[in-house]
Amino acid sequence: MVMVKLFSLEKTARCSIGSNTPAKSLELRHTIKLIGKLDVIIEDIECNIKLIVNEMNSPIITIPGICYRMGAMILAEIGNISRFDSPDKILAYAGLSPPTYHSGQLTSPYSRMEKRDSHYLRYALFNATKFVCHWEPTFATYLAKKRAEGKHYTVAVSHATKKLVRLIYALERSRQPFISAT
Repeated sequence: MVMVKLFSLEKTARCSIGSNTPAKSLELRHTIKLIGKLDVIIEDIECNIKLIVNEMNSPIITIPGICYRMGAMILAEIGNISRFDSPDKILAYAGLSPPTYHSGQLTSPYSRMEKRDSHYLRYALFNATKFVCHWEPTFATYLAKKRAEGKHYTVAVSHATKKLVRLIYALERSRQPFISAT
C-alpha cells in the first residue's frame, strides 16, 4: 500500500512540477551561472568596502550592530564630519528633524518627518538603528522606554536614530571607539 502511494506521488510530481524542455534547461543553467558570477562580484565589492572602511579607521564600526556595509553607507553619505556644526545638522541633512508648522498664530504639535535631502543617509541610519537597538543594551532600553511611553515602533526607532546620530557625531569628532555604558 505504501509503495503504491509512493509511486503515485512520484508520478504526480513528474507530471506537475517543472518542464523538460531544452530551452528551459538552457535558461536555468545560464541563470545559475549568472548567480554564481554575481556572488563573486558581491564578495569582491564587500572586501573592498571593508578595506576602505578599515583604512578610514572610523570608530563607527565599533558600535555594536553597525556592520561594514552600513557603516560605509553612513560615512559616505555624511562625508567629512567637519561639514556639520552639530548632530542636529546631520539630522536635518538626513531629513530626520521634525519640521515646524506655523500658520499665523497656530503651531501644530503633530509634525511629520521632513524627508528631504539624503534619503540614502536616512535609510542607512534608520536601519542601522534597528540593529544597534538589538545589540546594544543602552539603545535597547531607550527603545523600550519610548515604546512604554506609547510611541509607535517606527516613531520610537526614529527617536533612537536621533540618539545614534548624536553618538556617531561624538565618536567621529573625538576619533575614540565606542565603549558601552553597561
